[in-house]
Formats: sequence, C-alpha cells, structure tokens
Amino acid sequence: MTSEATREAPVQKPLRADAQRNREKLVEVAAQAFAADGVDASLEDIAKRAGVGIGTLYRHFPTREHLVEVVYRREVEGLCHAAEELAREHPADVALELWMQRFVDYIATKRGLATSLRLLLTTNSTLFSDTSGRVSGAMRSLIEAAAAAGKIRADVDASDVMHALGGIYSAPNTPDWRERSGRLVKLLMDGLRFGARGSR
Repeated sequence: MTSEATREAPVQKPLRADAQRNREKLVEVAAQAFAADGVDASLEDIAKRAGVGIGTLYRHFPTREHLVEVVYRREVEGLCHAAEELAREHPADVALELWMQRFVDYIATKRGLATSLRLLLTTNSTLFSDTSGRVSGAMRSLIEAAAAAGKIRADVDASDVMHALGGIYSAPNTPDWRERSGRLVKLLMDGLRFGARGSR
C-alpha cells in the first residue's frame, strides 16, 4: 500500500489545443490592451477581442495580477528571442537597431503594467528574480557583436546604452510617444555608429 509520503503528486494535464490557442490569444490581446490603455484595461474587452467569454479568461487567469505576470513574462521572452533571431538574420548593427525598436514596444507594455508590477514586487512574486538581467543580457550580446564587427564604436558600454533607452520609459506619455521614441533610437544608433572602424 502506498504511503502518504511516497504517493506522487498529481500531474497537471496539458491544455487541449483549442484551450492553448485561447490562452495564447488572450495573452497577446492583453499585452496590446495594457500597452494602449494601462493596467486598468477592461478584462471584458480583452476577452471579447480574443473571441472568448469572460469566464474563459478567468479560468486561465483567476486574477488581473496573474494575467499581468504572464503578459510581462511573455514580453521578456519575446524580447530575448528577438535578439537571437535578429542576430541570425541581419548585419550586427541592423540587428541592434531593430531590437532597440522592439524594446520600445516592450517599454510601452511595461509602462501600462507599472501599477500591477509594483504590486507583484511587494507580494514577493518570483517574476523579477526570474527575469532580472535577461533583457540587459540580450542587449549586451547584440552590442558586443556589433562592436566586434566594427559596425559600432568599440568603446560602447552596454549599460550606458540601456540607461539611455531607460530614459524613454520616463518620458511623458503623449500621443506621439512611440514616434518620438523611434526617432530617439535612430539618433542613438547614429551616435553608436559614429567613428566605428567599419564606417570609415
């Protein structure tokens, strides 16, 4: 007879294909809604735009904070994956610039989630310990590759670039915020390319 100590914990069943699609669509739509409308975006509207009922949303994400955490993890994963993909498909400096433009989208979502992210931090969520350093590590790999290829200055410090991009986060949330942020990325890339040995 199996004792309580040796009894295995039940294994959580994987989601059915249709349920997995619903979950992925909800996360995708929620990321767009939070970026556009902030963390108070209507969950009912998110469910409707994802083509499901509000009950389906709550089955996947029992609380708003749960949805916020999953959306944020998705954004970090997407940003890190984009660094690898862009590095394979483009010259090193182009990959860096495209990634920084993608970083603007990440910042937009993070700004929308700011209130709930602060709440998650106070509740000791593992969210930040799990994701800390991954974004800066992705940027560092792109910068080092571009510098090694002579496409940007050799004396570039990745933490300085991250600090410069971080300024976009605190910029006023005006209607033209994304457009201005895109221009700032281009200006930053002009500075990184200036004096690079490959540009002579």
